[in-house]
Amino acid sequence: MRLAKYVTTLLLCLGISATTQAAETHGRILVLLSGENQLPLKEGKTYPTGYYLNEFGVPADGLQKAGYELVLVTPNGQAPSVDQRSVNPLYFGGNNAEMLRIQSVVASLPGIDKPHKLSDVLAGDLSEYDGLLIPGGHAPLIDLANDPQVGELLKYFHSAGKPTAAICHGPITLLAAQDAPQDFETGLIQGNTPQAKNWIYNGYRMTIFADEEERIFEDSLNGDKIRYYPAKAMVTAGGELSQAKAWSPNVVVDRELITGQNPFSDHALTKALLEQLQNRR
Repeated sequence: MRLAKYVTTLLLCLGISATTQAAETHGRILVLLSGENQLPLKEGKTYPTGYYLNEFGVPADGLQKAGYELVLVTPNGQAPSVDQRSVNPLYFGGNNAEMLRIQSVVASLPGIDKPHKLSDVLAGDLSEYDGLLIPGGHAPLIDLANDPQVGELLKYFHSAGKPTAAICHGPITLLAAQDAPQDFETGLIQGNTPQAKNWIYNGYRMTIFADEEERIFEDSLNGDKIRYYPAKAMVTAGGELSQAKAWSPNVVVDRELITGQNPFSDHALTKALLEQLQNRR
């Protein structure tokens, strides 16, 4: 009792309340990001990409404010890149100051320049993480959707019933949680209709960047084409897609899975993730 009283007194002297201290110990969230920044297109061309600033920064900000520690990881431990198209006040309600604030939040995250390597995380104790966040941008199409180690990570959160939240193109990562995800991806790229094998999210309700939204993006590529459309890929795998009007916020929750359709779903996805985390406490 004397020690507890001493600690409380010390915290008060430092200007830190016991409530604040408690808020800082809610748990840890793993943030899975792509480490790549050149999206392969058809005919061997590429497009510079990365994570979308608001799709990463808005949930990160909300989670930190709620007292969660964020642990960043990429497949090979390389630093993630921001998609420069996303550094735009458009994705922050037209508020340039808010965009700059979120930029600062992301820049100050521990591990932003040197995230953990996925194999190291898998070799550790996954039970220490309370949830998984997968930001969007086109980058997950490069090195997350086809990685069996990513599938191993997803299977843990799925079997443990812990929240997995993915936004915009982030949900394409879910395709890794099947047998032979690389073969499935190859079939998609070849224009076939591949069969997902033992996909853990088969029959789940979900959403992802809509075909209509993807076509609008593709129109900006001066005639170049992406290798496959993510929404069609999710349906092919066995997902039950729920899409809203293009560019409208849309979040779908099914069991432990939380998915957001597009960049404008960032705040709704953050709210849904925090609610699931709160319900598990």
